[in-house]
Amino acid sequence: MIEDNNLPFFTKSRLALRNGQDRPEIWVAYNGLIYDVSTSRLWRKGQHYEHWAGQDLTAELADAPHTDEVFKRFPVIGKLEL
Repeated sequence: MIEDNNLPFFTKSRLALRNGQDRPEIWVAYNGLIYDVSTSRLWRKGQHYEHWAGQDLTAELADAPHTDEVFKRFPVIGKLEL
């Protein structure tokens, strides 16, 4: 379990700016947490198959060929402000 009490909050607008297009940061949100996937070769230029970085991917995971275990590979950098 991730200890998230001290993580900063980010709005959806701020998350959208980390989409891999204009900045080197590539972030995605899942279940209220924001992950930095910048080091993943699968997220180059902010796209992973038909999914785009800078957004909440919680609803889209059901269509993925993997489970949410994949997020354990990446650092949690914040929480999504609802």
